[in-house]
Amino acid sequence: MRSIKFARAGMYALVLTMALASTANAEPVTIRNAWVAPVTNWASILLEKKDLAKHLGQSYVMEPVHYTGTPPMITALANNELEISNLAYSTLGIAIGNAGLTDLRIVADEFQDGVDDYYSQEYMVLADGPIQKIEDLKGKVVATNAAGSAVDVAMKAMLHQHGLEPNRDYTVVEAPFPAMRAMLAERKVEIIPAVVPFSYDPELHKIARDLFVQKQAIGVTDMIVWTARKPFIDKNRAALVDFFEDTLRITHWYLDPKNHDEAMEIAGRVTKRPPQAFDWLFTKRDCYHDPNMLPNLAALQKNVDLTRDLGFVKTSFDVKAYSDLSMIEEAAKRLK
Repeated sequence: MRSIKFARAGMYALVLTMALASTANAEPVTIRNAWVAPVTNWASILLEKKDLAKHLGQSYVMEPVHYTGTPPMITALANNELEISNLAYSTLGIAIGNAGLTDLRIVADEFQDGVDDYYSQEYMVLADGPIQKIEDLKGKVVATNAAGSAVDVAMKAMLHQHGLEPNRDYTVVEAPFPAMRAMLAERKVEIIPAVVPFSYDPELHKIARDLFVQKQAIGVTDMIVWTARKPFIDKNRAALVDFFEDTLRITHWYLDPKNHDEAMEIAGRVTKRPPQAFDWLFTKRDCYHDPNMLPNLAALQKNVDLTRDLGFVKTSFDVKAYSDLSMIEEAAKRLK
């Protein structure tokens, strides 16, 4: 009997050793993380501080992936070409309600618009142009980055409040944010959504002014949330907690006022612009960033309901039922 016990103990030890070795030799999980606007979206600047990412290259690797807007991310998610998307409140409803991605989960927050005295997205017209009030946009051409994006829905919500509907009362054209200033200057469009960092372009302010800001249109908005599909979460939860721990460590660094000058240098390097152009970054002149990347689910619910009311999706849904904040919360606990 003793020899059998020893044999069993040896077998268990061997199995455990093999399991640990397999874990140690496992390839890091690849996390493709989406972004739209440079600097404004965390994924565009996280790796600029990869020295703070203790688990990078061990349990995971991150690949930032650029998109022109949040709607194209839905196709990428459906095709498993993207692990973490930074979806707008508007495209979140489209992904779940229209595209059938019912396994999508909200896992973290990116930024919020209109919180207290923080920044709110601007909708700008030519300073010397004919548009003096929203009703003047009737029969005109308006610009958006992508149909169904957060800034697109907010703009259409404001125009809807003033009796204007797309296609019937005005024409919508899509363009990337960097091209917006030129389109306005050349009078190809009458209004553009000006998001940070583009809204602080001095050349834009020489020719344009605000017609309205997003907070006036729809109030506090949880603009962008990070999402991932449940099968990926279930398979890679441990690596994701490591990833979020590193992400929070890096975002805390960026949000710390003592690092503001270096953050400006990074922003300048990423965008190939003078660092001084980013003096607004991570201040009250920027959108609100929750320090632990936790979404405002109450605001998000109202935002999602709005997309239904405007006809972008057929039905709304309970955002809490599609949230899994356990990983970002566990990551925050590690940093205390």
